[in-house]
Amino acid sequence: MIEVVCAIVEQHGRVLLTQRSEQMRESMLWEFPGGKLEAGETEHQGLVREIKEELGIDVQPYHRLDPVQHPYPNHTIVLIPYLSHYNGGVISLLEHRAYRWATPDELADFNWCPADVLIVEAYLELVKNRG
Repeated sequence: MIEVVCAIVEQHGRVLLTQRSEQMRESMLWEFPGGKLEAGETEHQGLVREIKEELGIDVQPYHRLDPVQHPYPNHTIVLIPYLSHYNGGVISLLEHRAYRWATPDELADFNWCPADVLIVEAYLELVKNRG
């Protein structure tokens, strides 16, 4: 079981999405950015580190959503999503092909990585319940 954290970075009513590059597994699909936890890291530490390494920005995780298990042919991941505040920095695409700030209404228009689909649904439910 591989633990992976991802950030649902919110700003001005939109969330940050990243598109996987041609060199990555699940190339060209969209995801909430994040990555694998390293030994001894808390989920918060790993998420802040991964976002800084991959996008060059600072985030502050503030609310954990329910993790999602997703099987792949050779392994299973547990994807742990966090609502996160954008704390600054300029986005640099160090690993991804593209990024986009999208409104909740636009999220259904993206071709998502399979592991992220249930997280998108949970996020949309949360937004709806916020009113």
